[in-house]
Amino acid sequence: MASSSDDPSVKSATAVGRYALGNLSLGRAAEAAGMSRWEFEEVLEDAGFTSLYGPRTDEQVEREVDMALDLDE
Repeated sequence: MASSSDDPSVKSATAVGRYALGNLSLGRAAEAAGMSRWEFEEVLEDAGFTSLYGPRTDEQVEREVDMALDLDE
């Protein structure tokens, strides 16, 4: 018997929740749900969420800026 975590609807719901909480990026959430990014965006829309691109918090912005500055060295 397959576990409930193998159920596609459970995987999708878990990925939506983790994405909405900011625990996963859009791409990682789609991967966790076993979907393409575009398929996952449709699932998000159906669930009433909007896809967010880029950093969500000041800390994430700072981390991205630091990584970009490190690339210049």
